[in-house]
Amino acid sequence: MKFHQKPVSYVSDIHLYVSDLTRSIAFYESVIGFKVMKESEQRATLTADGKTPLVTIEQPNEVTPRNQHNTGLFHFALLLPTRADLAKALIHLVKSQYPLQGASDHLVSEALYLADPDGNGIEIYADRPDETWNWHNGEVEMATIALDAQGLVDEDDGTPWQGLPPATVMGHIHLQVSELENTYEFYCKGLGLDLVTKYGNQALFISSGAYHHHIGLNTWVSQGGEKPVETSVGLKWYTLVLPSDDDLSKTISLLKEVNAPVNDKDGYIQTEDPSGNVIHLVVK
Repeated sequence: MKFHQKPVSYVSDIHLYVSDLTRSIAFYESVIGFKVMKESEQRATLTADGKTPLVTIEQPNEVTPRNQHNTGLFHFALLLPTRADLAKALIHLVKSQYPLQGASDHLVSEALYLADPDGNGIEIYADRPDETWNWHNGEVEMATIALDAQGLVDEDDGTPWQGLPPATVMGHIHLQVSELENTYEFYCKGLGLDLVTKYGNQALFISSGAYHHHIGLNTWVSQGGEKPVETSVGLKWYTLVLPSDDDLSKTISLLKEVNAPVNDKDGYIQTEDPSGNVIHLVVK
């Protein structure tokens, strides 16, 4: 998982609002394979290894349904350590009879897609070896083609599914945004990340350290969309880990140069992209 540790900047965890905490905990445990690390009346922190938070789910008071045309979460993506792990996840999901929304080969990775009971999108994927990725003039080649499901299943060793492997990480986050020009300025000039793929005027994929993408951004259903109301189901915030205190200081200066909000909180810096997606900047 070299693209999710120093000296790379990467997404480490997210915070979601849900409409029914009990229902969501059951889903994330039984279908996705998380363990509950911490739980209170309105909130639960989910982990794969028992000590590292990956997703926090919270049921706010007077929660409102998700509007798919608002900005916010498109999906969060859990990166499994191996293709065999992805095979076991696919077999489990088929046996659970929980509906999949898609299964794709992206050349750089293979992925399964589904949504939680509130419609929050989830990708579960495994990367192909990075030495097989094709780069052209600073852009990585990606595609969306049919997954070789049988070839994937053949990777399974036949042992029982035991939930998410402990080495699972938050591979990337994919966001719905209202437009791309100011979004590019914020993420590439403000946060200092690199554009690695652009799909016309509808989607950007950006990363650190030559990963295929740590953050995806699209306007497919959210062009001109508004920020969700405060109590809406969906993304509350996500965390971007920077390599060092120097990198954090430089990023704060860059954000101020593009007139992005910068707020010093207890233990992190909070900023917000032009579409209202909240980001916690930390150094670990």
